[in-house]
Amino acid sequence: MIKGSVVQLDRISDFGSEGWRFESSLSHFFLFFIFTIFNFNAQVITSKIKLPSYINETSGLEIIDDFLVTHNDSGNDAILYYLNENGNLIFERNFKEFENIDWEDLAVDDDYIYIADMGNNYDTRLNLRIIKVPINSKINSYEIINFYYPEQKSYKFRRKSIFDAEALISVDDFLYIFTKNRAEKTTDIYRLPKKGGTWAAKKISTLNTNSIVTAADYSIESKLLVLTSTIDFNNYYILKIENFDLKNIGNSYIEMFEIPIGKTQVEAIKIIDKSSFWLTSENEDKGSPFLYKILL
Repeated sequence: MIKGSVVQLDRISDFGSEGWRFESSLSHFFLFFIFTIFNFNAQVITSKIKLPSYINETSGLEIIDDFLVTHNDSGNDAILYYLNENGNLIFERNFKEFENIDWEDLAVDDDYIYIADMGNNYDTRLNLRIIKVPINSKINSYEIINFYYPEQKSYKFRRKSIFDAEALISVDDFLYIFTKNRAEKTTDIYRLPKKGGTWAAKKISTLNTNSIVTAADYSIESKLLVLTSTIDFNNYYILKIENFDLKNIGNSYIEMFEIPIGKTQVEAIKIIDKSSFWLTSENEDKGSPFLYKILL
């Protein structure tokens, strides 16, 4: 590991595997410095498994019981796919009550699965929602958590969207959304209750990720937050934040690791332990979707 010197934020223009600190408040966000850490050969793919071709736009990943659970994103069937660790389909959970407008991530707690139907590529959606279904697949019921961003004043087409989001985590009584801010290459963190209804999402902080966030997972036990992100939609990264505290985000420290799998799309990650993770990739350029286990 080679350590760089402290530098001003606006002088950073390239990325290796790096970390940075920041201070924040609810109304102002101050970025003081970056402490760069380059990690060479620190990322190892320990498993690469080809997924069924119909999971071609895998965009969320969770572990439920002994299954890895994923789904496709916008315009595909409203189905959760339950896989074993070899990538074999065990069963499907098909929801005929609602459509997959733009499913982007999954989060779970002890009783429920939260399906993040909140893809908003051009800031034009008026029907952002989280679909809440029982974790018990034999119970056929659901709730809809509708939400909006109070800061969004216009719904006109915007190519570099600010209010798109592909990352969701569950912590205690709340859900937390990490936005995919293409314009600023940051992520805003919004909080929602886990109750059906229509809610104004509450902005609690901003992370200067210097990249565009595409997935999230959080371990309450180890206080580890991981995000996936991209800068140019060619290469993807894992952002790792240890000792992540939603009440003290200003003390966060981000490490950035390139995912060594070539050009693809990565929009799903699941923590195994502090140093190993599952992630999935889409079928880029008519290739195949894959399930990876990666060691950092």
